[in-house]
Amino acid sequence: MNKLLPLSAALLIGTALAHTQVTKVVPAQGSNVAAPSAVALTLNEPVNLRFSTFKVYALPAGTDAATFTKTKINLKDDAEARVDTYSSSSNMAAKLSIPLQSHLKAGQYVVMWRILSDDGHPVSGQSIFSIK
Repeated sequence: MNKLLPLSAALLIGTALAHTQVTKVVPAQGSNVAAPSAVALTLNEPVNLRFSTFKVYALPAGTDAATFTKTKINLKDDAEARVDTYSSSSNMAAKLSIPLQSHLKAGQYVVMWRILSDDGHPVSGQSIFSIK
């Protein structure tokens, strides 16, 4: 019994310190699809959307997605450069849909996010898909 207590405590601490994660993106990473009307994201826990950022951009050929995301994710007033029409809200959600402009051209697109976890840590990431 005494040997199980430290193990149980370690498991609980690990769970408590876990950050919010995007668990699913549709269109999926690396997929080649017909132009979708939206991108769907699923998170492992609800987040306050007011403190999170979600964007979709056309990814210029030869551009590193991680570097591109770092330069674009915190920009303000960039709606004209983006291909999404997402507008943030103050709702809590574990699933969200990011509407896209119609008639997107063939090429690569990057979905990027910056989420504020319950523990106060920001979590960033991106996913790339292609349109046929």
